[in-house]
Amino acid sequence: MQTIRWARILFVAALICLIPGSSFAGVVISVNIAPPVMPVYVQPPCPQPGYLWSPGYWAYGPGGYYWVPGAWVPAPYPGALWTPGYWGWSGGVYIWHAGYWGPHVGFYGGIHYGFGYFGFGFAGGEWRGGIFYYNTAVTHVNTTIIRNVYVNKTVIVNRTVVNNRVSFNGGPGGVRYTARPEERIAERDHHIEATKFQQQHEQTARSDRAAYFNNNHGRPTTLAASRPLAEERHAPPPAVSRTVPRPPNASALRPPVPPVARSESRPAPRPEASASRPAPQHEGAPQPQRPPEERHEYEEHGR
Repeated sequence: MQTIRWARILFVAALICLIPGSSFAGVVISVNIAPPVMPVYVQPPCPQPGYLWSPGYWAYGPGGYYWVPGAWVPAPYPGALWTPGYWGWSGGVYIWHAGYWGPHVGFYGGIHYGFGYFGFGFAGGEWRGGIFYYNTAVTHVNTTIIRNVYVNKTVIVNRTVVNNRVSFNGGPGGVRYTARPEERIAERDHHIEATKFQQQHEQTARSDRAAYFNNNHGRPTTLAASRPLAEERHAPPPAVSRTVPRPPNASALRPPVPPVARSESRPAPRPEASASRPAPQHEGAPQPQRPPEERHEYEEHGR
């Protein structure tokens, strides 16, 4: 068992050496040591409208886990929401699932990041017609600058999965939470990875020795960035086309066929055999009526 454990450590160490300066570059990061608990910190006020909060998290580098401070980030396009990354237990190791931008907040492991990210969805604000409104019940906003605000305290209870500081999903002592249907649907949205300024923000923390757990013992010096990150604009994702279900009777959607005009002319009488033709009548004599059979046949044609 000791040999296997050391083999895993050496494998992970070799993998970390190959990882570029950011965990957003599509590289799978797996560690056999659980990440530390989430520290408690104060959120700086939102500097101006259109900025969303990216909560702080524990990343992993050559020196072990290090803290990436939370920061205000300009939304890359109107309607964009940030889904934080999270650590998840799988196959005996902890795997990092990077965050992303999208039209909906997806699954982030049920981790209680705070400030609107209570484990499920996002309660810190919402987009209304291209303008982001902030929920000041859970988000720190400078109301002298930002006026598009509201207060909703019920979301704190409705959105909270677990009210603790555990920073990983699954495994021994991890958060027991699986994705809800709406979170699964959000995973199929058009996503944008972290902006280059978010990636640079992580690289800065990676090079800061004071950010590593081995040095700060879970109490990083910088818990949240004092200044917002720079802006990076993206085009909004294309609208998702939804297939309209076909009705059971597709012919019901066809336009009605106009009725064919009927001819008002009466059908010509059928010729009678010469042998059965009645004898000519004298002029002025009353004409005999047609037999009932002929009248019945005429009425059928005239219907």
